[in-house]
Amino acid sequence: MKKFPNALVIMIAFIVIATLMTYVIPSGSYERITDPLTNKTSVVEGSYKTIEANPVSFFEMLVSIPEGINSRADLVTLILLIGGCFYVIEKTGALKDGITYLTAKLEGKEQIAIIIVSIAFLFGGASVGLQEELVAMTPVILYLCAKLGYNSYVAVGCSFGSAIIGAAFSPINPFAAVLAQNEVGLPFLSGLEFRLIVLAIAFIVWMYLLLRYGRKNRVQKSKTEEIISNSIPIRSLIILGLLGITFGIVIYGMLYLNWEFNQMTAVFFMLGILAGLIGKLGVNKTAEIYNEGFSLIIFAGIIVGLSSSISIILEKGMIIDTIIYALFQPMQHLPKEIAAVSMMTSQSALHFVVASYSGQAILTMPILAPLSDLIGISRQVCVLAYQYGAVMTGLFIPTNGALMAVLAIAGIDFNKWFKFALKLGFFIFLVASIAIVVAISIGLQ
Repeated sequence: MKKFPNALVIMIAFIVIATLMTYVIPSGSYERITDPLTNKTSVVEGSYKTIEANPVSFFEMLVSIPEGINSRADLVTLILLIGGCFYVIEKTGALKDGITYLTAKLEGKEQIAIIIVSIAFLFGGASVGLQEELVAMTPVILYLCAKLGYNSYVAVGCSFGSAIIGAAFSPINPFAAVLAQNEVGLPFLSGLEFRLIVLAIAFIVWMYLLLRYGRKNRVQKSKTEEIISNSIPIRSLIILGLLGITFGIVIYGMLYLNWEFNQMTAVFFMLGILAGLIGKLGVNKTAEIYNEGFSLIIFAGIIVGLSSSISIILEKGMIIDTIIYALFQPMQHLPKEIAAVSMMTSQSALHFVVASYSGQAILTMPILAPLSDLIGISRQVCVLAYQYGAVMTGLFIPTNGALMAVLAIAGIDFNKWFKFALKLGFFIFLVASIAIVVAISIGLQ
């Protein structure tokens, strides 16, 4: 059997497919108006109309590739500098010391270690939508899981997978729940108790499935030089402490100071410099190791940037609104429970061509809010359908640049990951579907 195409080939293929779609799917658009006071754009109900076809040429398709990378320049920079930072920390020996100490303390309790790691990434996904940032952390998670006797699928599942679960079911994810609620006029933290209960259920189901797979597919624990003493060297302890403080600063900045990728990048860059100096690497050696880290992570950054090219092509071809109209308009004729679950399914399908789930919220919420009112579904349920459908789909679609970058680093072919993730994801989508039906039955607002 021939080797499955790598991430770059898959991304280019989807860029070509998106271009061809602009020749097949009719161009169309909704009328949008912007409130001069709030600067908020809304869609005029029933305003969709077809317009003159605007297919994307071959040259425009090529131009979309650098445009996509440029449009995510801040994110690509974040991945490069965080990757460099972690590479410096790794070269100081702090990560090895910390992981070896942790695994020694949890000898015979490997499942507890996986649960602890998963909860940490669940919190990251729930609080700040952690996803692309995981690209740089993947080598560390792979090393940890190898020490615990788990393969790369468990490593990606407990990190990237748990972060996706957290982001999809979170009541406070600023790029999904908060943004979507704001778009439809719902207050912050509305539906909090219900959302937290569903988040807990989804995570328990995810952990049960992941640990069951891990038990059936154990691998021989990697052998490395063990720490002689029962404590972590003070230099390594300081570096790991700074790493924890850095994550705390970043989370606080994103939640309360409206930080974006550039601020996060600056903090991690400073951490890398400090780690190199504390680890006695020296200024020149630290710079050299940063450069080595860049070379290892650049492919992952480019893959993330390329994923944006797909949306750029669809926007140039003026077919995004047509796709939204075709997916969601038929739902007004369905019973509201079926319509709500179908709304989630359609959001999932739409995420194949809209790389950013925050961008998807901005595109769809102004259209779906009045449609939900017409069907008799609360706007809270409308947001749940978006969040569960769009964010969860990022777990197994090839147009998710962060996922493809993580898989490339983990050495997992996408087709194999797709089969693995789809089996686990089916049960999570089942939880989400039941949650949506229950939300309607209890009148969640």
